[in-house]
Parts: sequence; structure tokens; C-alpha cells
Amino acid sequence: MTPMQVQRHSCQRGFTAISAVFILVVLTALGAFLLNVSTSQHLGSALDVQGVRVYEAARSGVEWGLFQQLRNGSCAAVTSYTPPAPTLSALTVTVRCTATPGTNGGPVTYTVESTACNQPAAGACPNASPGERYVERRLDVSF
Repeated sequence: MTPMQVQRHSCQRGFTAISAVFILVVLTALGAFLLNVSTSQHLGSALDVQGVRVYEAARSGVEWGLFQQLRNGSCAAVTSYTPPAPTLSALTVTVRCTATPGTNGGPVTYTVESTACNQPAAGACPNASPGERYVERRLDVSF
């Protein structure tokens, strides 16, 4: 080997190490980005499922309020209700019933309002200062 060939060979050796480090950094950044996107998608999906559960709990509260009014013949002002379904038992439902007298001797109108949430405040929904991942649904029925 000539001295010129030895010098050229030693300059080229460092290029491979720099290329390998660059590729590792790019692949690590890509992996972190994909992990972040995947986590966001899973969280969004979990909140969608929780939203459906809370909606069904609110609907259950409306049905319970209608049953109570029809059975007892009067509206209870505010009642906390726990749905009997196992998948909804961790949720809190607050049911309000109001009676509005009819005008000119008309019939009384009853309104049942059901609010369900996953983070109640003092055992009732809605929560004025909810935490992260708070889900709430409210349904009103008049009859």
C-alpha cells in the first residue's frame, strides 16, 4: 500500500459511524412519533366507549324517573340513582323531576332531567370542576 491509500482509507472509516448514528436517531424519532399517535388513538377510543356508557346511564336515569313519577304520582326534586347494569354501576346519575302546572286549567307537564357522569361532585352530576377525562351526558324528557 502506498501512503496515499492509507490516508484515504482512514478518512472513510468515520463516515460509516456517523451514518449509523444518524439512522438510529431517525428511527428512534419515528418510533416515538408512532407510539404517541397510537396512545392518542387508544385514549380517544376509550373516551368514545365511556361516552356511550354515560349516555346509556343517563337514558336509564330518564326511564327510572318516568317509572318513579308514574308509580308514585309525584316528582321527586333531585335524586341520585345508580344504574343496575354492572357496566354502568361505576357511573353516577342525578335525576331531577319538575312539574309545571298547565295554563288555563290544562294538564300538568312533567319534565325528567337525567345527568350522568363518571366523576361526580359531592355524589351528584354535573361536576363544576371536573378532572381529566371527564364525560357527562344529559337527557330531558317532558310528558
